[in-house]
Amino acid sequence: MAKELRQIAIYGKGGIGKSTTTQNLTAGLVEQGKKVMIVGCDPKADSTRLLLGGLAQKTVLDTLREAGEDIDLEEILTEGYRGTRCVESGGPEPGVGCAGRGIITSIGLLERLGAYTDDLDYVFYDVLGDVVCGGFAMPIREGKAKEIYIVASGEMMALYAANNISKGIARYAKQGGVRLGGIICNSRKVDREFELVQAFAEELGTQLIHFVPRDNVVQRAEIRKKTVIEFDPEAAQADEYRELARKIEANTKFVIPKPLTQDRLEEILLEFGLLDI
Repeated sequence: MAKELRQIAIYGKGGIGKSTTTQNLTAGLVEQGKKVMIVGCDPKADSTRLLLGGLAQKTVLDTLREAGEDIDLEEILTEGYRGTRCVESGGPEPGVGCAGRGIITSIGLLERLGAYTDDLDYVFYDVLGDVVCGGFAMPIREGKAKEIYIVASGEMMALYAANNISKGIARYAKQGGVRLGGIICNSRKVDREFELVQAFAEELGTQLIHFVPRDNVVQRAEIRKKTVIEFDPEAAQADEYRELARKIEANTKFVIPKPLTQDRLEEILLEFGLLDI
């Protein structure tokens, strides 16, 4: 019996550390021997740079613009750290078209070119910001990604974005079969952060799957264009990403989230001291 390919979309507020978290999580999975493909769904095309040693990968949309439809898989897929397969969808020329279309085009092309091979264990879609409309909702709207993880922190706007993303998941859950697998807290060291994000996750009906502490080794690794696991495998932070990878691998709790009302979200923020009364 063929193993099931787990297709996972990672969402979160812009600037929350979503791409960094996804790439470090991927390093933890491939270290376990998993076969992983990452499809970067951000026009900045920076979803794979730590796995490629900073190599600026040619995007799917740029390749199509230059070469037309007759292209080979090798032109848009590059192997990175421990065989990770890396693809960047890219975006339209500035001021022209919708960036979300790049995701739709890229996934369709990858399917036609046979990128989704039987030996793959995971495909991650690293999706721009907290946009869950139009093209950026494609991985969940079309049922490509069955699992969603939201990267958040204890900051007000990160939780606000996470709640909005949950509304999108709940909307598409019935038609696409998508489910929320949990919240990943990428810590910003705000007061009572663990307790706040855990309470928020429980309100949604999901789990805080892992709390990733803040550590400057992440920035040191990024400057050297590496994941923490590759840059400093003995670092405590490398073990945090390995633990996140283990928890994702073992996760069986997938839910249709119950988004909070604006009033309830503000009540929780007040309770944990994030809003002034």
